Amino acid sequence: MKSDRLLSIILLLQTRGLVQAADLAARLEVSVRTIYRDVEALSASGVPIYTERGRHGGIALLPGFRTDVTGLTEDESRALFVLTTRGTHAALGLDAALGSALRKVMAAIPAPHRPAAELTSRRILVDPERWLPRPRPAVDLDVLNSAVFTDRRLALRYRRSGAVEPGNYVLDPYGLVVKAGVWYLVADKSGSPRLFRADRVVEASVIDEPVRRRPGWELADVWRAMSCEAEERRCALRVAVRLHRDALTLLQCLASGRIVGDLVPDGEDWLSAELAFDSVVETRMLLAFGEQLEVLTPPAIREELVRVAASVTSVYTVGVN
Repeated sequence: MKSDRLLSIILLLQTRGLVQAADLAARLEVSVRTIYRDVEALSASGVPIYTERGRHGGIALLPGFRTDVTGLTEDESRALFVLTTRGTHAALGLDAALGSALRKVMAAIPAPHRPAAELTSRRILVDPERWLPRPRPAVDLDVLNSAVFTDRRLALRYRRSGAVEPGNYVLDPYGLVVKAGVWYLVADKSGSPRLFRADRVVEASVIDEPVRRRPGWELADVWRAMSCEAEERRCALRVAVRLHRDALTLLQCLASGRIVGDLVPDGEDWLSAELAFDSVVETRMLLAFGEQLEVLTPPAIREELVRVAASVTSVYTVGVN
């Protein structure tokens, strides 16, 4: 709707100052010509908006002009109150600030939409934690947060997965990311992007040197690139299996995220499926299905499961007559 777009322009200019018309057009997914028509409409309605020509020009509001969020629609008002659990905000020391901010937003929401927003906050809850999560060590984000927001380099003692002793790193941080309840530091090490789990940080200190990030890269860009790379590497090992229908519930509990494509009937009581794994070691979990699951291909996985099963059998047959 045009009214929503006009309000979006005002809010963007309030937060960003001078913005080029092409940037506004890309952000709002309209043409530059439409943006200029919207600017004329805002000016005609009394909004102190102006344009500056030239290479470094753009569109801006006169200094001191502010508006509120009374233009929020009912759906936008409800969306603001569909929040995740407050663990993320608490980890950043923003739990109290979140509650205060929501009270201010509620006061600014148009009166007809407040009941719907309040009801949404009571009826919808987003919990990012998995069922039966593993116990996680306490995470102290203070030093990491300080380096991120002061644009300083970071000295880190960090224990990588499987390492006996922690290593020392000098990093150039981009920011912090929380994924599925786990905090990560995204940083460059010697100009290359790296990911560090916050709960594996042994010690951290801010270095009094400006951060040396790669030009043109922001946190979202680095995270997107690393996520794409991880997805390409992840689940590269495909395993074809034959599964008894009685084991379908167990498959959904233990490996639903590994199922590739659809389950295909294979006889009266059996199904064929393809599962994805990161490594040969991970396929050992298939032994939990006993005789109700058979690996068909690749042969190397069949051999691995035979070897592991024989090893387990030898443990329990020692001393048995």
